[in-house]
Order: sequence, then structure tokens, then C-alpha cells
Amino acid sequence: MKVLVVDDETPIVESVSYNLRKEGYEAITAGSAEECLDLARAEKPDLIILDVMLPSASGFEICRMLRRESDVPIIMLTARSDETDRVVGFELGADDYVSKPFSMRELLARVRTILRRSSGGSPLPNKRRAKVGDLDVDPARYEVTVGAKRVDLSPKEFDLLHFLCLYPGQVMSRQVLLDNVWGEDAYVDDRTVDVHVRWIREKIESDPSNPVRVLTVRGIGYKLNDAQGV
Repeated sequence: MKVLVVDDETPIVESVSYNLRKEGYEAITAGSAEECLDLARAEKPDLIILDVMLPSASGFEICRMLRRESDVPIIMLTARSDETDRVVGFELGADDYVSKPFSMRELLARVRTILRRSSGGSPLPNKRRAKVGDLDVDPARYEVTVGAKRVDLSPKEFDLLHFLCLYPGQVMSRQVLLDNVWGEDAYVDDRTVDVHVRWIREKIESDPSNPVRVLTVRGIGYKLNDAQGV
């Protein structure tokens, strides 16, 4: 999913964008009202993180203009904690409001919540069959085959592999995998993902120590190799 970050403070833009990309989102940035509107129209982001205090126009004004054209979710950022500002933002159509300085972890949690809500829950079509190269994951039959060989996976291993197969080549952060495979409220940590990936590799890779199907993206998470015939 694509997130547009709008702020004239470069350190904030860079930090938020970096952390969004670590979570598996595509981040695009703008430093002015004009650039924000142009990118919102051209790129059609799934969510906008919008600073209230911009040099050429207020975030409130931009929010008002965006709402005339789109229902894209908007999170407002502000250095002010005045309740009146919050009320104005919500009345103009903002979906959430975060005060500076903010916790990056909290901001990312709000991003995940809003995107999940705006997409009607999990973005994945959970019953769709996924085939990548000679790897075939069929939820209707609850079967995984590699070439002509059937592979037996545990339920969580199956769900995790299916999730990755639905988006071949797309990097998924550990947090995204936890939220979508285990559920947002599950009491598990990043290590749980790593362990399950290791178990999956032992069952679908010719050489689990040198995987060619489920690949590690250092510092972020995992992706399914979208090369055919691996």
C-alpha cells in the first residue's frame, strides 16, 4: 500500500518514510501544499500523513480540498495539542490526529489500523489459489505442492506461505506478517515469524540453508521469489 507523507521538516519526512518502508509500505513524500495535491491526484495513495503547519497553506486547508475530491484516509500531524485543532481536523474529514513529538511505533500502529479499516479488514483474498513457478498453494484443498511433490505444512506455516505467495516479489515486514497471519491481537513477537519461515524452508527448499523461494530481506522481513521455475 502507498502512503503519502507531507511535512516541510526534512528529518520527520525521512524518518517516517524510512519506517514505513521497513513495514513494507511504499512511501512517497511532499514538502508543500502544492506538491501534496499534485501527488495525491497523480499517485492515488492509500493514506496521507499530513502536517498541519505547512509554509504555503495549512494542513486543514489541504484536508478540505482533498475531501472535495477523495475519501483517502488522512492522519493529521501537529505540534499543537489544542483540542480545538483536533475538532477542526475531524470536522474537515481527517481520520486521525497525532501530536508532535510522536512515538513512531504509535504512528505506525495507527497507519496499520486505518489501512486495515479502509480496506474492509485483511487486504488478502484468503481463499484465492496462489501459484508461483512450480510452487502451488491451494486453500480450497488446503494443499501445497512443489512440482509434482505434495508438501505437508502446519496450519500457520500454510497461512504464512499462502500470504507470501499472494504477493510474489513484494517485501513483507515481520509486523505485517504478524498482523495478517497471526492477527493484530496475538501475543507473539518477530521471532515467531523467523521460526516459521525456517520450518517452511525445510519443507519447500532443496537447500534450506541457501533458500531460493522464501528470501530474507535484511533489516525488513521476507519476500517470495517471483522468478518462475525456481
